[in-house]
Amino acid sequence: MSFLNDLFRKKSIPDAIATAESETGDVAGLHKSLRVIDLTALGIAAIIGAGIFSTIGSASYNGGPAVIFLFIFTAMACGFAAFAYAEFASLLPVAGSAYTYSYVAFGELIAWIIGWALIMEYAVGNITVAVSWSGYFTSLCESAGWLVPEWAQIDYVSARDGFAITDGLLKGGATMESLTDSQREAWMAWTNAPNLGGLRVILDIPAMAMSILITALVYIGIRESKHAGNLMVLLKLAVVFLVIVVGAFYVDTANWHPFAPNGFGGVMAGVSSVFFAYIGFDALSTTAEECKDPQRDLPRAMVYSIIICTVLYIFIALVLTGMLSYKELDVNDPLAYVFDKLNLKWFSGIIAVSAVVAMAGVFLVFQLGQPRIWMVMSRDGLLPKKFSRIHPRFRTPDFSTIITGLFVVIPMLFIPSDTVLDLCSMGTLFAFVLVCAGVLKLEMTPDAPRGKFRTPYIDGKWLFPLLVVTGIAYLFSQHRAETVAWLTNAPERFDEETLLSRMDHQQAEQAVTYAIRQDSAGFAAAGNDLAQYLGNLDQAQYAAFVDALPLPEELKFESGWALFQHKIPMWLFTFTCLFLAGLSFRNHLSLIPVLGLTSCLYMMAQIPAKSWFGFLVWLAIGLVIYFGYGHRNSKLSKK
Repeated sequence: MSFLNDLFRKKSIPDAIATAESETGDVAGLHKSLRVIDLTALGIAAIIGAGIFSTIGSASYNGGPAVIFLFIFTAMACGFAAFAYAEFASLLPVAGSAYTYSYVAFGELIAWIIGWALIMEYAVGNITVAVSWSGYFTSLCESAGWLVPEWAQIDYVSARDGFAITDGLLKGGATMESLTDSQREAWMAWTNAPNLGGLRVILDIPAMAMSILITALVYIGIRESKHAGNLMVLLKLAVVFLVIVVGAFYVDTANWHPFAPNGFGGVMAGVSSVFFAYIGFDALSTTAEECKDPQRDLPRAMVYSIIICTVLYIFIALVLTGMLSYKELDVNDPLAYVFDKLNLKWFSGIIAVSAVVAMAGVFLVFQLGQPRIWMVMSRDGLLPKKFSRIHPRFRTPDFSTIITGLFVVIPMLFIPSDTVLDLCSMGTLFAFVLVCAGVLKLEMTPDAPRGKFRTPYIDGKWLFPLLVVTGIAYLFSQHRAETVAWLTNAPERFDEETLLSRMDHQQAEQAVTYAIRQDSAGFAAAGNDLAQYLGNLDQAQYAAFVDALPLPEELKFESGWALFQHKIPMWLFTFTCLFLAGLSFRNHLSLIPVLGLTSCLYMMAQIPAKSWFGFLVWLAIGLVIYFGYGHRNSKLSKK
């Protein structure tokens, strides 16, 4: 067999099932204790957590009340992907999730890549959960009179970068009182951090402590984790219903105008935050070997959890943006924040306590998922044998669980939470894309085996090409100028925050002087704060101001390669749509997995280029490990 064929050698479905069954004897096997209600609860536990208690704030800040459309779009994309996951889970009722599915559909190399990428969803993604949990926990401590210093509740890079941005705002005339809570916290953390050997000591101590405790719970066993998860779900659902009911009495519909203050771009700017709110339903597929009836219960639980959570998310978003202006929601604890601002401190305290429990539940589910993926990869010989070792008493993958905990705690010291959020979304969306592609591959493979559950078939021969043509026609008819500018890579103005952060003190003074000369009354009304003044300008006024600003062009505009690199993901999406349109026409592809693939790839294209670069670096590290160990130790290489 040639080297190239070795890379794409596939595992057969009977072999995948037999491998799992060979590991599930009375001594070594995993407990089969999960039913559909338990799986749905685990799905809700994962989905309703950091997304609804934390990241929904930044998404609402970017998109305004129109963020509900992003929730709907994301739910549809996840729903399409859920059908694909459910079909594979029915066909392959074993642990491993997208890794195992890709091994069967595409071969070993792609399976390794997706397995490595899933680390970003479960292990690395839990960093965001832990940081959000820490935000609510420290707020509770402060309300109880226990002060946690800023340097002990943030990572080093976030403090450094936040300090730089805040410094730029202060140079423009901003005061500490006018800054957001996160900007003030970063400033205080950087300036007040203890110094050890010339290095500032900055680390999120509560997040690290929680990570270690939950990892210990996952180590103990699936039944204990299941009971804890079910209790957390009941609590968080009760709180979400209370927020919706109580908050509805304080909604001011004036806050819903304008409904989409930053347009479509503002809505899509929150794609990582909103998609992160849905991550979790796919983690259910990693528990297949612990389900009583995985072929029936897994598909149902995935669909149930997405539907329930989408309805709740839409109501929560409408209540939040109705209670306060979207401009005030860019905080780590938005649910508690809005009630606190309305002097309902008792209720904000209840929310904070509930958030601490709820996000611990999300962390629990993610920590359950990652060790089981490593366990399956180890069974296949792609990782050392100890990764598939089952604890004789607790009957959990003990070594993999410990390593998963380290993958959360160690990067937490130096990776900023916003970057982690993007990387987590990248890894998950990549998995969704490949699972949807796997279903299409099965459809195009003659006599391919199929499971009990199948994705509903809708012939995409004409429908998908028509959707692509309609999309192109819409862009050129309704947004011709923006589309042409995008295609020609025309220079783009920096937003006000980036503009100010790029100026030195002398340039900031020049900008302030120019603003006073052009509009002294408006500048005074903005409190002599350049950032506030620029934020008050509409799009046309801001463009005119920046164009005339007496500063070098490179400070005001992004152009050339620096701009084009951000568009590469969108070009990838464009070419993929054109390719799938032709493939759909020729092969009568099913519309649902095609829409799942393209919608997930579109969301990936909205993630900043720097996160794509980080994702590619991560994959490169994984390939080094694969070619150094996995390729030659694969069990398929010995057949």
